Amino acid sequence: MLPFQYIDDDASLAELVAQYRQASVLVLDTEFVRTRTYYARLGLIQVYDGKTLALIDPLAVTNLKDFWALLQREDMITVLHSCSEDLEVLAKYGQCQPKCLFDSQIAASLCGMGHGLGYAKLVEHCLSVILDKGESRTDWLKRPLTDAQLHYAANDVEYLYQLYPQLVEQLEASGRLAWLYEEGERMTQGRLDLPEGETAYLKVKNGFQLSPKQLAYLKVLAQWRLEKAIVKDLALGFVIKDHALIALAKKQPKTAADIYKMSELTEQEKRIHAKAIIAVMASADLENLPAAIDVIALKPGYKSAFKAIKHCLTSIAEQHNVPLEMIGSKRHIHEFLEWRWQGQTGELPLLLTGWRAALAETQLSQLEI
Repeated sequence: MLPFQYIDDDASLAELVAQYRQASVLVLDTEFVRTRTYYARLGLIQVYDGKTLALIDPLAVTNLKDFWALLQREDMITVLHSCSEDLEVLAKYGQCQPKCLFDSQIAASLCGMGHGLGYAKLVEHCLSVILDKGESRTDWLKRPLTDAQLHYAANDVEYLYQLYPQLVEQLEASGRLAWLYEEGERMTQGRLDLPEGETAYLKVKNGFQLSPKQLAYLKVLAQWRLEKAIVKDLALGFVIKDHALIALAKKQPKTAADIYKMSELTEQEKRIHAKAIIAVMASADLENLPAAIDVIALKPGYKSAFKAIKHCLTSIAEQHNVPLEMIGSKRHIHEFLEWRWQGQTGELPLLLTGWRAALAETQLSQLEI
């Protein structure tokens, strides 16, 4: 176990950042808590440059601006593992994204080690080290953190630094290092954009069941819920559940008394939000109705077309020893199918861009779907 510095004051952080400015690679991990909140709550930042392993306490340090700036340097490679949620944390607390992102889980996938490999499994596979994951459910906002918790957190960057050169070597040997950085660039795109209230209704489960008029009500309700969630820092479902929004859009209550008669809302939701809901629904634009939500999976020929695309991608995945999920998920197959069925107009689907296009474009273009 490497020694580590616990950084809990601005002066110590400034010294650390000055040292890290000399590095070309920073291994990074974050620990956070997300239960009822809209945003994850950052509890700890682990960093290692090969010389100094540091655990930064964001609850004690008051100014992380210079640290976040490190990640945005063109000449700094930021190494994380399975980093989607870490990127959310960086966007929220640092208003930044790494300029040069290396995700070791994606690297392992491109090296033929399997899709979605967890950190402990990757460490065991490559370094023959068995990690203790006993502190994985720690409350990272509680202070003081125990020695066991701190050592657990330090392990997440100590071994990742050792994994990095192995993965780079394998990716270079297979000509796939550029693929890895392409994925990193794609993963960071749009992370700093604010959530769009105008389109929030499109993410409400079963919204496709509604008529255009009902969607007009769902649109204002979903935007109101999103804004409330952000202001209160509550997960969407803790403001009001999806199925309740659908019921409101269908039944279109006109008074608070109408809402109190609805079984789809909890008593708490009625008590807190009834008046606001009536006001919000009254603001729906019934003169300019949203288009009906087009669900591709309900269209004739969908199943056979989806099967043909998946079969094609499976063959390509096996040929190049890349997991099918890495080349194209269900969502990406949908995206490609919609593009084909809409006359191949608009933005290219992911399957026809970058390294995926090099592998799959020719065969996908020959499909009769």
